Amino acid sequence: MLTQDIAIRAKRKLTNRLIAAHDAARLRPHLTDDMMLIAGNGDLIDGADAVVAAFASQFAASGFITYVRTTTSIEITDDGQRAAEMGRWTGNWKDGGEMSGIYMATWRNNRGQWLLERELYITLQG
Repeated sequence: MLTQDIAIRAKRKLTNRLIAAHDAARLRPHLTDDMMLIAGNGDLIDGADAVVAAFASQFAASGFITYVRTTTSIEITDDGQRAAEMGRWTGNWKDGGEMSGIYMATWRNNRGQWLLERELYITLQG
């Protein structure tokens, strides 16, 4: 299971880099088709294409810099097919604005590749 933990942490770092690069299209292969994301304000974004479009919209905003998600723990099911990730997130804007909070993500193992299935973000500051 340690190898799977390492793989999920690596995927999280990769998606952080894609967000920092404002590359929404390259996020798509890391999401299940039925991906659901609940944003920090409570909005539900349903479907991988809608999640990618939401990121693209934020990237188009001139003041947005990035979101960084930092993993604090990962638990993997006994059969190695799903995993729960918990951590902290921050969002930064050029005007000095910052938001932060906690998140939880569900990962699905798809033929040896970990894909994001669900994400829940809770804004605690900002």
